Amino acid sequence: MKITPAKEKYTKTVAAQMQEKFGYKSVMAVPRIKKVVVNVGIGKIVKENDKIEEVVNTLTAITGQKPVKTKAKKAIAGFKTREGMEVGVKVTLRGARMWQFIDRLIVATLPRTRDFQGITRKSVDSHGNINIGIKEHLIFPEISPERVKYTFGLQATVSTTATSQAEGLELFKLLGFPLKSE
Repeated sequence: MKITPAKEKYTKTVAAQMQEKFGYKSVMAVPRIKKVVVNVGIGKIVKENDKIEEVVNTLTAITGQKPVKTKAKKAIAGFKTREGMEVGVKVTLRGARMWQFIDRLIVATLPRTRDFQGITRKSVDSHGNINIGIKEHLIFPEISPERVKYTFGLQATVSTTATSQAEGLELFKLLGFPLKSE
């Protein structure tokens, strides 16, 4: 597989800038992206198999990888869930597919979001990971709006080896994530 622009940018410029700014002694100490997890909750449509099948097919088209159905770990009466009940669908991306997804997210998907002003800095947690909530899956270029019967939201979590929020923010800013300036 060819190297994506985001991966190339990380190896050529971002790692060196991070090493210079935070004073890492080794290139291996520089924070890097470990994985991307794309998650959809199916709690409301758990009985409707055709909608769940559409969610699975859509996630496969968006990520290029077959999703896994997640099960509830314990029963919660308020949410009407039982232990072992399917409550979500997720995909964990690593390696080349992860970098391709990050490229599409930064370049094509987030700019297509209506009234998008950037990702808030609060989206980066204290361990340097970023969580992006997407209200409608229609913003992905792989999805044809004419063929969609059911719209749903999803969450993308980009997990890093950063140890603080400052390191994570700098990493995402240098990679080109559209963060709001505060």
